[in-house]
Amino acid sequence: MPIPTHIKLHKRSKKLEIHFPCESAKGGEEIFELSCEFLRVYSQSAEVTGHAPGQEVLQLDKQNVNIAEITPVGNYAITLHFDDGHDTGIYTWDRLYDLGKHQADYWTDYLRRLMRAKHSHPDLEKLKAKHQSPPSPVDITNT
Repeated sequence: MPIPTHIKLHKRSKKLEIHFPCESAKGGEEIFELSCEFLRVYSQSAEVTGHAPGQEVLQLDKQNVNIAEITPVGNYAITLHFDDGHDTGIYTWDRLYDLGKHQADYWTDYLRRLMRAKHSHPDLEKLKAKHQSPPSPVDITNT
């Protein structure tokens, strides 16, 4: 189980910076910056995940959420107290590491679920533009 060496909340940018020791022979650290929105929509609480498979609740309009407080849970996790009142999710070290390692994939999945549910998000336009065909570099004129 990876154990973070440093956790720092950047309230102004609404990001949680987490340092994990690198498990390679070279040592060093892996540093993840996770947005408060990302952490909020991927909370492990029953409010988000439901009480059984298929009961997940898509979290909407969390772009401006911030973390108000962080409290330790034993030697294995933290609780993030969000400024929207949500504070029931426990983030284990394994969970935080997983979220950091797969952040791009998880975020894309979240945006796709929003799109399928016909909700908007500023990052959806970026995702759509990324998957559109690039314009042709050749100017073709038919006369």
